[in-house]
Amino acid sequence: MKPIDLMLLPALCLALSAIAAGAQTWPTKPLRAIVPVSAGSSTDIVPRVVFEQLSLQLAQPIIVVNRAGAGGTVGKAFVARSDPDGYTILASGSAHTISPSLYPNLSYDPALDFSAVVPLGISAQAMVVSPAKSFTTVGDLVTAAKIRPGVFNFSSVGVGTATHLAAERFQASAGMQAVHIPFKGGAEAMSEAVAGRIDFFFGPVGLVLPHVQQGRLIALVVNGTRRAAALPEVPTTLEAGFANAEFPIWYGLFLPVKTPRAIVDQLHRETLKALQTPKTRERLAALAVDPMIMTSKEFDAHVQKEIIANAALVKSIGIKPH
Repeated sequence: MKPIDLMLLPALCLALSAIAAGAQTWPTKPLRAIVPVSAGSSTDIVPRVVFEQLSLQLAQPIIVVNRAGAGGTVGKAFVARSDPDGYTILASGSAHTISPSLYPNLSYDPALDFSAVVPLGISAQAMVVSPAKSFTTVGDLVTAAKIRPGVFNFSSVGVGTATHLAAERFQASAGMQAVHIPFKGGAEAMSEAVAGRIDFFFGPVGLVLPHVQQGRLIALVVNGTRRAAALPEVPTTLEAGFANAEFPIWYGLFLPVKTPRAIVDQLHRETLKALQTPKTRERLAALAVDPMIMTSKEFDAHVQKEIIANAALVKSIGIKPH
């Protein structure tokens, strides 16, 4: 190791002091949270719930800006290019780990250009069907689909989305084939299932729950690692006999990768504190979002592992990159 030039020592100490002071005083002005999807989706709603409490703790407003487009990559690219000062946050979901497989010419690297700060929670997706289909178990549906391969169909909120890949992963596990019919949004994809024009739909539990509770849809299985608290009687895919079919949706916060570590750690701590308040826990539970406790390093490793897994899944399905 080369000795430090004594002439440079005062400047080095000044720079380190400035970084430390910046972290200690952060935040001193309003924060901007970029949500890379349109307003109203679970990826938009979940962060807003957490931000209400988080802004109180930080004593600064958190202004949510929806920058949708190109599968969420427009908003993510904006954050990746933003100043790494802790004042521009990315609030994203599992699509963060799918987009590099669908958009190979991204202007940013989802694994390298962001610091994964903290997960906000995780939600299983439920396979739902119309009562008119007369399926009482997921095994009934799989048996019927195998008898008529290529005749069954399923809806999603778009090619390459989590709702699409959830169905594809389940089909690979079950050894069945159904025709994919993509729609522009969750409400549309779900309404087709309610009407019985679609054989099944995988959607976030919080999205399908009202329809299940009112009897317009039947939940046959959930694709989380454990049963959903909001649907305790519905088995997981593994419990139903289908291995490697898990595909829950998570939500989390990210910062530009060069953001000082002290700020990343402070945002992590404050967000965890916000998630633990009774009001926030209650509101997330109502959305069927379960806790997903990880350190920043664990979350970062989870994201990178999922990018690799989703790339393999997208390739196996044969989805053409955009």
